[in-house]
Amino acid sequence: VRTDTHYPVGFMDTVSIEKTGQHFRLSFDTKGRFFLVPISQEDVKMKLCRIKHQAVGKKGIPYVVTHDGRTLRYPDPEVKVNDTVLVNVSENKIVDHIKFEVGNIAMITGGFNHGRVGVIYNVEKHEGGYTIVHLRDSRGSTFLTRNSNVFAIGHGSTPLVPLPR
Repeated sequence: VRTDTHYPVGFMDTVSIEKTGQHFRLSFDTKGRFFLVPISQEDVKMKLCRIKHQAVGKKGIPYVVTHDGRTLRYPDPEVKVNDTVLVNVSENKIVDHIKFEVGNIAMITGGFNHGRVGVIYNVEKHEGGYTIVHLRDSRGSTFLTRNSNVFAIGHGSTPLVPLPR
């Protein structure tokens, strides 16, 4: 819990206002701007984090590093780089994980399509180049982006976190 008003917040962080009892999650709107999404008291304890790095530390202890700098020890062996994990912030434990695979819903966190949400329907792996991900939004239009810009947010077409309207 941070109470410093000048401490930076980022994507998927929660902001709570004690006096009013309101809680918000920082997300992106469809134009790529930061947007505060109202959430419930139970959702404050949970956060989605994208896996950036996976390794084995001293004494053979496996760990993963997330997009916000968290180091999580002893992850599920199924968790790989580019997957998303649902983390209990108070205990710093992985509750659930979302595979980065075809059929899952994802949000774009960078590039021209910043803030758009769609279902992954194809992943092109280019040797020596960037991996390109094809997504289809709720209107049926398709768009592509680099693998590093895609943040899986749910199983199938249902997101684990509320989305901005």
